[in-house]
Amino acid sequence: MDNSIKEDRIRAIALSYYSRQDIRKNMLKFAKNREVVPRYFEGFGKRPDTFHFDSDILELAKKGATSFHGSEEIWEDPLEINTGMSEKELNEIREGWDLLIDIDSKYFDYSKIFAEVLVDVLRKHGVKNFRLKFSGSKGWHLIVPWKAFPKKLSDKNTKDMFPEWPRLICKYLSEKVSYELKERVLDLNIGENQEQREKHLETYCVKCNGTAVKTKKVYLKCPNCRSSSETTEETIKRKRKLRCPSCLKEMNIEKKEPLCLCRNCGINSDTNSEKFKERVKTQDIDADIILVSPRHLFRMPYSLHEKTSLASVVVHPDKIKNFNLKDAHPLKIGTPEDFLPECEEGEATNLLVKAIENQPLKPVTEINTISEFKPSKKTGKDFQKIKIPKVTEDLYPPVIKIILKGMKNDGRKRALFILLSYLRSMEIEQKEIDKIVQKWNEKNAEPLKLGYIKSQLNWYAKKEPKLPPNYDKPYYKEIGIQPTNSEIKAKNPVSYSVRVFLGKSYDRK
Repeated sequence: MDNSIKEDRIRAIALSYYSRQDIRKNMLKFAKNREVVPRYFEGFGKRPDTFHFDSDILELAKKGATSFHGSEEIWEDPLEINTGMSEKELNEIREGWDLLIDIDSKYFDYSKIFAEVLVDVLRKHGVKNFRLKFSGSKGWHLIVPWKAFPKKLSDKNTKDMFPEWPRLICKYLSEKVSYELKERVLDLNIGENQEQREKHLETYCVKCNGTAVKTKKVYLKCPNCRSSSETTEETIKRKRKLRCPSCLKEMNIEKKEPLCLCRNCGINSDTNSEKFKERVKTQDIDADIILVSPRHLFRMPYSLHEKTSLASVVVHPDKIKNFNLKDAHPLKIGTPEDFLPECEEGEATNLLVKAIENQPLKPVTEINTISEFKPSKKTGKDFQKIKIPKVTEDLYPPVIKIILKGMKNDGRKRALFILLSYLRSMEIEQKEIDKIVQKWNEKNAEPLKLGYIKSQLNWYAKKEPKLPPNYDKPYYKEIGIQPTNSEIKAKNPVSYSVRVFLGKSYDRK
């Protein structure tokens, strides 16, 4: 539709729609302590701005405002915000932030399924009070109120961890919903023909869940010595000529058969095998985390959408399936509902902890291996290498001994990171490390998946050993372990073990 037609249509609706006092009062309630900006079809109004009275919305509509956009961040006074403020200055005036997830897709039916799956995942993490609203086009906005998060975690003020922590949560949730989402969308009858559906499908490996390549197995035969061999169509494309390994004559292609190949775990089979299945491509349905950025705005509840002229209506999580686009028609909207529900304080703590635990861990690089340990300058010795003939359990520092008893609470992945870093730095043989880690995982209250354990063992085996985190890092406290005074003096688990080996008189309680 031409932009001029869209503009004429929404302007004809906007003034009448925003004349409804119940709509304005609902928007005003949500706008409290938020930065709010009007949009005039294509251009935005001045920033920063906010609402003081519901009549402010009507006055802006009279001046041509077609929609209104608010911030995820909650401020002491939004009008104090200045462009170019430092992170520290923004933290000082920020009171908190809501978790706002933008669910978007090319297909409205897909985004509805995404919202349903996401609702299930949040509830499994103990988050019960949240709301969704229709974006006004093809997607959804899901909000978890600021009150649901702990005000402090790991000695950090949660309000100051924006946008880092919301981004971690969005990434974590995207990974959690990915598999079920693809399975459910695959079963959805959206009225597309087979050719259209295949554009949205990909083949994946049942063993590792990785994307597989559809290719062909090619059977070759040498016309000279009659020897035969097999290869893939991809290999043929990379080579100009395929020569016989026996007589070096060019080989002929006898026949081709369909083949699926997983580059991750090396499995290959014909396309009818149970080793491979089909699912919907991730790029067609994804959680958009672009909203999780400083001072970014999103469409306010019950604001109109310029492209569709539909309203961004609030929908209860249990009513997503029955929602239709006609329910968002501005002339058919009933009594508006609050986008921010009442919630229990801290009910999203578990979700936040899981998301932080799930983030990639940065290796410590101060000392590479035990062979490069440098003694204290008090010894008067220059850099020298120290070798421990056999690392026994009596050399383990207390934190490692505690970890090896198994993790009763959260923090298994971080504990595994510390454990593998330590064992590799102590130059223990890989076979022994495998046994130690598998035995440790069995002691965990909730063992990590075997596939994850194997991938971590393989990854660390290929990398140069790196020291585990120093004791002054937050890793230990975050998994509920407090290093002893003797460990803190040694600074690092590896240096603790080395100094015990050298006969230093450290308290090992």
